[in-house]
Amino acid sequence: MTTQMPKPPSSTSINWSAIAQDFTAVVGKSRVILRQEELLVYECDGLTSYRQRPAVVVLPRTTEEVAALVKLCDRHSVPFIARGSGTGLSGGALPVENSVLIVTTLMKRILNVDYENQCVTVQPGVINTWVTQSVSGAGFYYAPDPSSQSVCSIGGNVAENSGGVHCLKYGVTTNHVLGLRLVLPDGSVKDLGGTIPEMPGYDLTGVVVGSEGTLGIATEITLKILKVPESIQVLLADFMSVEAAGAAVSDIISAGIIPAGMEMMDNFSINAVEDVVATACYPRDAIAILLIELDGLAVDVAANSDRVAEICRRNGARNVVTATEAQDRLRLWKGRKAAFAAMGKLSPDYYVQDGVIPRTKLPEVLQAIESLGEKHGYRVANVFHAGDGNLHPLILYNNSIPGQLEAVEALGGDILKLCVQVGGSISGEHGIGSDKRCYMPEMFSEADLETMQYVRQALNPRGLANPEKLFPTPRTCGEAARNAVPESWPDNVERF
Repeated sequence: MTTQMPKPPSSTSINWSAIAQDFTAVVGKSRVILRQEELLVYECDGLTSYRQRPAVVVLPRTTEEVAALVKLCDRHSVPFIARGSGTGLSGGALPVENSVLIVTTLMKRILNVDYENQCVTVQPGVINTWVTQSVSGAGFYYAPDPSSQSVCSIGGNVAENSGGVHCLKYGVTTNHVLGLRLVLPDGSVKDLGGTIPEMPGYDLTGVVVGSEGTLGIATEITLKILKVPESIQVLLADFMSVEAAGAAVSDIISAGIIPAGMEMMDNFSINAVEDVVATACYPRDAIAILLIELDGLAVDVAANSDRVAEICRRNGARNVVTATEAQDRLRLWKGRKAAFAAMGKLSPDYYVQDGVIPRTKLPEVLQAIESLGEKHGYRVANVFHAGDGNLHPLILYNNSIPGQLEAVEALGGDILKLCVQVGGSISGEHGIGSDKRCYMPEMFSEADLETMQYVRQALNPRGLANPEKLFPTPRTCGEAARNAVPESWPDNVERF
C-alpha cells in the first residue's frame, strides 16, 4: 500500500508535564489521571490479552472540553484514543505507546427526547440500557442490544457498530443512528446527519459509525427509538444435532418469517450456562438449542409462533417451549445473555472471535470449527446469532501457560479465514480494532484498503486519532495476514 499513516512521536519529544498542565486548565486537576497505579485501569479493553498503559487519561464532560483536549493533542502531536466503558472485544480502545486516553464515562447525559420524531439525543457515555429506560414509560425502546448492554456505552456502540440479539430484524447500530456531533482530529466540531432517517448528500454519519474512533470522537448522538411491539413471544427449541438446528434456521427464514432474534447455543455452552446461571430452562443433553423471539401485531405473532414451532419439530426438535409473559421471556434469555461470563467457570481465560457466514453454511462451518479446535488442541464453545450467521466461538485456554495465547490467536485466525472462505466476513459486530487488523487483507484487496485509507487521511491526516487500529501495517502484521489458508481445511467445507 502506498498510503501509510505518520508514525507517532517518540517519548523523548513529548513534554508530558506541559501537556498535563494544559489538560488541567481545560477540565480541572481531578479529571486528569497521571498516577501509574490509576492508569493501570485503562491499559486494555475487554480484549485483555493486549495491554498498553496510556501516558495520560483525561475525562471530559462536554463537547467543548473534548474539542479543547483534541486541539491540545494536535498541537503537541500526541496520539489520542477515545474510550467508553471499555467493554469492546477487539482492542479498539487499546492505548498505544505515549498516548492520551480520552474517556467519555462522565459524558452520561440524555440531552433530548423527541417522541414525535421518535428519536433521542445522548452523550457517548450513556449506557445502552439507559436509552430504553428513559423512553419505556412512553411505550418506546432502543433496539440494538449487545450482550453487554447493561454496561456498554453508546459511544462505544457507535465506534464499533455493535449489534446484539435483535440485529436480525432491526439491524445494528448504524441502522439506528440519525445524527452525530463529531469532534474531528484537529479539534473542530461538525454536525452530521439530523433527526430524520434519510438526509440528502453523502452519508457521512454512516462513514463514521464503525470507524472505531479513527475519524474523530462522537460527543452527541441522535438515536432512533421504536414503539414497543404489541406482542412478543420467545420460543426455545432443543435439537439432538447442530445440522437439524441449522436447517430449522434456514427454513424459518425461507418461510418468510423474520424473527426479532434467533440465537443458537451448542451443548458445551448450554452446560456452562446451566452450571453458572442455573436457569433450569436449557436441556443439558441437547446438542443445540434455538432461542427465537417473535414480535409485532398479536395476530401475526400468534400465527408465526405456530409456524415456527412446526418448522422446528419438522426438523427434529424434541421440545418447543413458548414464553409470552415478560418474566418468562427474560428467564429464557438470561442464559444466552450470560454465556460469555459463564465461560469463566470453565477456564481461567477465553478468547472470543466474531465472524460471519452465510446461514446455509452453519452446519459445515461448526463442524469445521470443531475440527480446527481438535487440531490446535483447544476446546471451543459456540454461541451465536444464528439468524444472520454471526458466530462467536469462545476458545478456552490458560494465559499463565507460555505459548497458549499465541496458539489460540492462531486458531482464532484460522476461524476468521474459514469464515471468509465460505463467503462471510471477519466481523459482524465486535469491530476490527487491534485484534483483527492483520486479517483485513483476507477480505479486501490492496486497492480496497488503500481507498479506505484515503477516507481516514481526509479526516485524520496526521494519524493521531486512534492509530494502529483497523488497518494492517508492515510493522504490526508483516506478511502474516497474507498467509494462505491452513494446509488442510476439513473435507466438508465448500469454498465460496
